Order: sequence, then structure tokens, then C-alpha cells
Amino acid sequence: MAGTVSPLAPARFPDLPPVRGVRFAAAEAGVRYKGRTDVMLAVMEEATVAGTFTRSATRSAPVRDCEAKLPLAEGGPAAFLVNSGNSNAFTGRRGEAAVAGLCAAASGLLGIPGGRIFTASTGVIGEPLPWERIAAVPPTLRDRLGPDIEGAARAIMTTDTFPKGAGAVVDLPGGTVHIAGIAKGSGMIAPDMATMLVYVWTDARIARAPLQTLVSAACARTFNRITVDGDTSTSDTLLVAATGASGVDAAGEPAFAAALEAVFRDLALQVVRDGEGASKLIEVQVTGAASEADAARVAFAIANSPLVKTACAGEDANWGRIVMAVGKSGARADRDRLAIRFGDLWVARDGERVPDYSEAAASAYMKRQELVLGVDLGLGEGQATVWTCDLTHGYIAINADYRS
Repeated sequence: MAGTVSPLAPARFPDLPPVRGVRFAAAEAGVRYKGRTDVMLAVMEEATVAGTFTRSATRSAPVRDCEAKLPLAEGGPAAFLVNSGNSNAFTGRRGEAAVAGLCAAASGLLGIPGGRIFTASTGVIGEPLPWERIAAVPPTLRDRLGPDIEGAARAIMTTDTFPKGAGAVVDLPGGTVHIAGIAKGSGMIAPDMATMLVYVWTDARIARAPLQTLVSAACARTFNRITVDGDTSTSDTLLVAATGASGVDAAGEPAFAAALEAVFRDLALQVVRDGEGASKLIEVQVTGAASEADAARVAFAIANSPLVKTACAGEDANWGRIVMAVGKSGARADRDRLAIRFGDLWVARDGERVPDYSEAAASAYMKRQELVLGVDLGLGEGQATVWTCDLTHGYIAINADYRS
């Protein structure tokens, strides 16, 4: 883990609402480092499970195993077993054997069918997972099971500088339900989930099909709209477990859907705030595109541009780099309709610099810790928002040193 906490980090881990029907534990297995927790277990007495995963062609053995199990995850007891320090990716048949061994060990100890054990691994790619070390800790994990969700969040960190958590309490016609989630992610972040592990629990009652619909839609507008460095991981996993312990039906309830998406967005933005070496949170807002797809192309072209990101890091009001990114995006654009703003400050309109442009005002805006870069293409109704961070020397230092 990085030694210095991101300047964009929240003051502390939030107080999350307790979700009935789930317990947590963390332990030290020595997967890669000694003296830190690196294994997390969450056990659900009963759960419907939905999720999304990376679509990387080189996705890891745990991802492929979870993908196969998810369609059968309608109900019954379940567990999430997660390790940090090693991603168990690009490990061939040994990786598959490691997943099978971990599931068998957890199943035998917890009395939960192996088909209901969902594993995940995060860390270095290409090194065999020392799964026997992880398989040795479930007795300790079982004995520690309790409400400590923050401990679970800390156990799955890699280059993260702070544990990430978010929650919501939702009043529905049938009663009150709770949502709580944790995430890890800091680098190798781009759509198709970023290099993230995300786990969210709710005590609402909802069947797998409608829950999957909600999860996929919310993910598209949150986790798949963030980028730190444009690189897609092999290990991205998002799982949502509905324990039903509240007895309150959430299917078809807009308030529940909105709260679940709000938790996703909170966690996604925490990932960006913890971007490796980040000093600024950047929101890219694109409007007036010919389509939503074009708006997203432009937003990601801006958000992933090293020139834009380094300008933000240097607090340089070089809006010409945004013009460049729009032009290279592949989206339909018209120079003479293009408008650009920093927050509420318009710097260009109708294809040229605004008459009253103030370099001093633009430069002053760039000194903020949170920036909004706005682009209106003037072509239609398409719009999209993407979140990213700046690119600093810290990103290079962290990643040049990652395996040292």
C-alpha cells in the first residue's frame, strides 16, 4: 500500500448502516506482505447474488469462476472470500486449481456449498497464488465473524491509501432496508469495471433477475464512468448480495434503485479520489452531443488524455488540450459549435475563445482541488459524465515501484 493517504480522501471511514444477515472477518495470510490483513470473508445466511465483471480477454480465474456461478445464485447461504496481494490472473490451470481449493476449504469449514462460495483476488498479475496460505485462515475467519465491515474493507486494499465504504437507509412501503458496501481500487482504472473489487450488501428482499437489472444499470452509470489511467484490469468484480433479512420487498421500488446507485456512485468516486498519485478530482461533463455514445467518447477522450490530466496537475488553464481531445475522440464534432467551460466559467464558445476571456480567472479556477471540465458540442441531446483524476509524478513512482 502507498504510505501517504490521498489528499482527496474522506476524513474517516463512514458509519455504515448495519445490514442484517451478513457477518464479516479479516485475517493475515501472508499472501505477499507480512504484518497486514490480506484476506476478507463475508458470510450470508441467505442471499440472492448479482454482479458484473471485467470483460478483459485475460480475466482472472476467480472472475471466470464467479461468472459461471452467478446465474445459479438465486438463494441459500453464500460467502465472499477475497485476498489481496496476488490477483491469481494469468496463472493458467494452477489458477483454476487454486480457486477450486479455496472454495473446497471454505465450503468444508462453513457448511456452504462450493457453488455458493465467490472468491476474488487482487494484486500482482502472473504469479501463482499461494492459496494454501489463504486456505489455512478460514478457521480464524470463522471465529472472528461479526459486524466489522471496515476491517473487511482494509483487508482488500492494495495500492489504496484508504478503505472505501458507503451506505444508505431506505424507507420503502413495506419498511426500512439498509445498504452497505466496500470497494478497493486506485490504479489500472478504466471502464469495464476498472481494477476494482466492490461488494455491496442489502437486507432487502429481491429476486436475482430484478436485482441483476438494477446492478447492471447502476454500474453503467457509475463504475463504468470512471477512469484513472485508461487501463482495464483482469480482476474487476462487483457483487451485490440481498439477504432478505428485513423481510421488505424492494423489487420495483424506485427509491431502492436510486439508493443502490447512490452507493455505487459514492464508492466509484472514492476510487477516483484514491487514484494513484492523485491530487485533484476531475468531473468531465459533455452535453450537446449527437448521441449518448458520442458524449461518452468525448468525455473519455478528455478524461484519459495525459495532456489534459497533466495540465490539471500543473494547474495550467490550457483548454486547448480539451479541444485536442474532442477532435481525436472519433465522435461527431463541429468546430464552430464547440463550447468549453471550467466550472461556470466559459473559456470558449462558437469555436473560439470568448471575447472576455480571463487567463487569471481560468488559472485561479484550476487551483481548486475538485474541477469540472464542461464541453457542449452543440449538435444534439446526447450527454455523459465521466470522473477522473490528474496525472502526477506520484503515479509514475507508485507503478514504477509496484513489484520492487
